[in-house]
Amino acid sequence: MAETFLSLLLVNSSAKGPNLVFRWPPVPESSSRLIRPRPHTDGLELDNPWRAAHHNDISTGTTEASEAMNEPHGDLPQDTVDYEWRRPSSIRDRSKSFSRNTQLPSSGRSSPSKDVSFDDEYEEDAITDEYHGIFDYSTQFLAGMLCPQRSLCHQKFELVIDDLAFIGHPVCVEDDGSWRFKTEKSKSSSRGRGSRNRDADDNKSERSVNMELRPPSQNRSSWLHMFHFVLVLDFPDPSSSASGNVAKYFDVIYEQIAFTVTAVLFQEQVLSNFVEAECDVLGSLEAEYIATGVPFSEYMSHALRVSSIAPAMKLLFEAIKSSTMAYITLNDLPLELQLPPYLDHLLHSEEEYELDFVDRQEDEDEARVWGRDLSLGWRLPGLAPWKSLLLLDADEALDPYMNLRGPHVRPDERDHANRLIKFLETASVTLSLADMASLLDWDLEAEVYPAVRWLVHHRRAKLVDVVHDGLKTIFTLPPRFDAPLSQLSAEFKEEFPQPIIPPLPSLLATISAASSKQTDNHFFAAVVGSKGYIPLYHGVVLWMLKRDLLYTLHLHIRIVATPELKARVRQAHERKLERLGSQQLRGRRRSSRKILERESPADKKSGASGIAWLSLSPRSARRYSRRIPSVESELGDGSVASRSYADDEDEDENAVTEESDEENVGWGTAEDTLSPSMISDPGTASPLERKWLAAMSEGKDEHIARRFEIINLYFDGKRTDDEILYRAEISRKQLREVLHHYDEYLQTFLHPA
Repeated sequence: MAETFLSLLLVNSSAKGPNLVFRWPPVPESSSRLIRPRPHTDGLELDNPWRAAHHNDISTGTTEASEAMNEPHGDLPQDTVDYEWRRPSSIRDRSKSFSRNTQLPSSGRSSPSKDVSFDDEYEEDAITDEYHGIFDYSTQFLAGMLCPQRSLCHQKFELVIDDLAFIGHPVCVEDDGSWRFKTEKSKSSSRGRGSRNRDADDNKSERSVNMELRPPSQNRSSWLHMFHFVLVLDFPDPSSSASGNVAKYFDVIYEQIAFTVTAVLFQEQVLSNFVEAECDVLGSLEAEYIATGVPFSEYMSHALRVSSIAPAMKLLFEAIKSSTMAYITLNDLPLELQLPPYLDHLLHSEEEYELDFVDRQEDEDEARVWGRDLSLGWRLPGLAPWKSLLLLDADEALDPYMNLRGPHVRPDERDHANRLIKFLETASVTLSLADMASLLDWDLEAEVYPAVRWLVHHRRAKLVDVVHDGLKTIFTLPPRFDAPLSQLSAEFKEEFPQPIIPPLPSLLATISAASSKQTDNHFFAAVVGSKGYIPLYHGVVLWMLKRDLLYTLHLHIRIVATPELKARVRQAHERKLERLGSQQLRGRRRSSRKILERESPADKKSGASGIAWLSLSPRSARRYSRRIPSVESELGDGSVASRSYADDEDEDENAVTEESDEENVGWGTAEDTLSPSMISDPGTASPLERKWLAAMSEGKDEHIARRFEIINLYFDGKRTDDEILYRAEISRKQLREVLHHYDEYLQTFLHPA
């Protein structure tokens, strides 16, 4: 968020007009923009290809050319000012055309005016400009734009002026001049840029603070008509990101910061006139300092000491710029605010960032598991039962154990607090979430996952991979560190002064070298070396995991059909076809012979009986059918022949079916057996791939072959060993046993994803 965030503003409106109450930082500055590429400072004139190519051949006899060549490297030519884009308001202050009182305080109450002579007015301009100028606008002019009409209050506010974007949620008094909670949502049509999804979010944001929190205080006379907490952003280039990402970017900032802060301020204004009192304090102080000619920097320092909103805005600004959690207090009400740590990635294509080799895809399934608040801009790993939870170091004042054991916990919440304490005490990187649910007798999805989501969202914990009890886990290093190595080394030395532990650079080099080995590449073999040092190095691993200095390497497995296997399966197929062909030929010969043998005695018996079957009436036919057993007894030989014929027909049909199944496999050509083939997804293997899988188990022990048949669907190269163990419900020893027996058909590799 440090990329576009410029300033925080608090604007109010009263009978005397709109005013800017407070801002942080005192003098916000936006990043410079160029109309066209600026030429290089060494005079090469890279925007002119010919001059750049013949720079050394150009004559430097003239004085102007010599002076240009002798200029210092860091100085810019005078005409490069034309390359920089300037906001139109900086060329001509638009607010000059509006009459304003430079002595107008932020408070709406009457203040004594000071008579200023014409000679003194010019001398005070330098000081008053610091108070009444921001982003090349006058503060009163800008406040007027940020105080909309009453019909546009209590909803999302988004305004873009040149290169500045203003996001907020203005609120105002009721028609009778009193501040109170709104009883129902105000419906308004959507404004500005957006889609149906954004309109739905806008309607969702048209909610007010719950009226059942506390009863409002007695209505008093209020001069405050409206206030607006505003975030100012350097408007990003829409062409630099995917379509719709800028809108999502603004939505997250509005929901997480603008609406949340406004909701708390509105609640405190309704209950205790908090915002009005703060505006009084800051407005009176500003008027006093302007009247006495005190510099603006001293006013800002004093405002941080006497106000509650001012230091909260300062802490919030610094936390957003550093992408950390903001712990602020508004009228003795603690508040935790943050923005997703990877929110700025929405504004750029993936090519502009160094691609992380741990590819964390933000698909719909993961977003559904983590929830809406942790889906966009977080880049969290998948919340899965085989993952583990690492508790982060927390401030003593924000220690969850102290808060859960504190006296403010109500008796009816004590049981839930004790359960959460037990959960925090049980959490360990050596236990998976499924193991924790089993130990606590908690439901994994209904109880464990919500606790994990809350801890991760409030940056009290992070989701990591399970670490082996004996530190026999293979680690690798990230492509880059979040802090300088010198700073990390100093912190590591202070945390682990024991001489047995090497310096951080040496430790990192050892881990990096071990990850490329085939054997003894885990942390215990490469670094620890002795079981007595396991507890000490366990703390080292935790320290490095908290600072993202280690990634766990996982075992991934893929199945390869070798040319020998494919040739063996094809040869068995050809032999089977030959056998089926000979069976069909013999069956057809037997069928024709049996037909002749069966028809001959039947004709004789039919003539002897003198009964014409087709000429019988239905009644005669039934009488004749009752005598069939006796007739069949006379035709014993013919009956055996009939049964034999039926058996031959069944055998022929089976042979035809097997031949048809073999033809539907899709064998391809004989040349296909000359090269190996990867079975990309054994779970949805083709008929030919299933024959390859079955042939791999020929000659293997029955229990090994049965286990391979059950777990080979996870050998797609995407599943980690931890996931395979959990889903197949087998031990790591059983998995190693399968890998050993099927080694010639398996491709294994280590990867951090």
